[in-house]
Amino acid sequence: MQFKTKSMIGETWQRLLKNRLAIGGLLVIVFFALIAILGSNIRPDGSKDANNQILEISRQKPGFEVEVLKITRNQLIESVPFYELFFFGGKESEHKYIPFRSWEILGDSIRVEIFSESEAYRQEIFFFLPDVLYAIDPGKNVIFERGLYTIPLVNGDFIKVSLEQMQANIPYQIQKMRFILGTDKFGRDLLSRIMAGAVVSLSVGFIAVFISLIIGITLGAIAGYYRGWIDEVIMWLINVVWSIPTILLVIAVTMVLGKGFSQVFIAVGLTMWVEVARVVRGQVLSMREKEFVEAGRVLGYSDQRIILRHILPNVLGPVIVISAANFAAAILIEAGLSFLGIGAQIPMASWGAMIKDHYHYITTQLAYLAIIPGISIMLLVLAFMLVGNGLREALDIRSNSY
Repeated sequence: MQFKTKSMIGETWQRLLKNRLAIGGLLVIVFFALIAILGSNIRPDGSKDANNQILEISRQKPGFEVEVLKITRNQLIESVPFYELFFFGGKESEHKYIPFRSWEILGDSIRVEIFSESEAYRQEIFFFLPDVLYAIDPGKNVIFERGLYTIPLVNGDFIKVSLEQMQANIPYQIQKMRFILGTDKFGRDLLSRIMAGAVVSLSVGFIAVFISLIIGITLGAIAGYYRGWIDEVIMWLINVVWSIPTILLVIAVTMVLGKGFSQVFIAVGLTMWVEVARVVRGQVLSMREKEFVEAGRVLGYSDQRIILRHILPNVLGPVIVISAANFAAAILIEAGLSFLGIGAQIPMASWGAMIKDHYHYITTQLAYLAIIPGISIMLLVLAFMLVGNGLREALDIRSNSY
């Protein structure tokens, strides 16, 4: 009779599946991760950083709909490969959007009544049809002769069209836009900004945790294995960094490195390695006295091989749990830095910066402008904490033994 034994990973996964809260948190993380990875391909506003501003429709409520006239920009827009639309990608908008209440074609012009919340305020603007339809070279003029318009394009070419052709193409420049979560104070689609903010939060969390793991595991393993004066020096460094409030240390590092998105990665990562190092050191101290480590020394294995191939694989359980908690902490720290203005810089979408831009609306009917990004932060942080707690229970063999 044969018995099949499950691997440690398989058993851990089976125990984790029984934890509904942890699985719920994992699904939330996967949901936000998909939004981040797919990037501008699934956002209503596919421009880079979802930064398409239409000031005429700023601070509109969720579900707002409006018709817009697409005015072709007089500049050469480079095509973007499909793969660059993922994650931080996006394509510069080829049009300027003019929201309107009504429109009418008058000869070689189009008259639009600009959208306004006030019925008493009416503003009409006339646009030359070639300016609406084509990217015209600003250094050259449109020439009309023999019933045709000769239009110089920004790419150096010329096109000849009749008035009837342009009038027939105008309806294709009319688009109806719907904003599921409304617009922010700059007239940007709030849903698209929330989706773009997920990229920032997950990126900071992932890279900061990666940096903290590299530093923490390295220093913790060296301190725990070699002990002596090496351990004392590393522990002194750990205690010094541990004694400084995390947010103050992050701000100090950010000030030294400068403001910016990449600086946030380094700043957060350099302040989160301490707990990893302490846990790894304690685990290595207990592991180095085990029989299999002694056997490795007797067989003449190098210290590097013993640490990397025999000790560290046995201490990864607690490290994984800490990483989940650190991921949540990194998201909170990034949001706090962006709220203070020293995190991700404009026009990059950041949930913390979105709260900063709209927190003064919190006592008005526009409170959702600050509440929605706040809820997004709460959901993602809570998800990582639930997964971390679930992993701790799944990896605790004693609590799952019979």
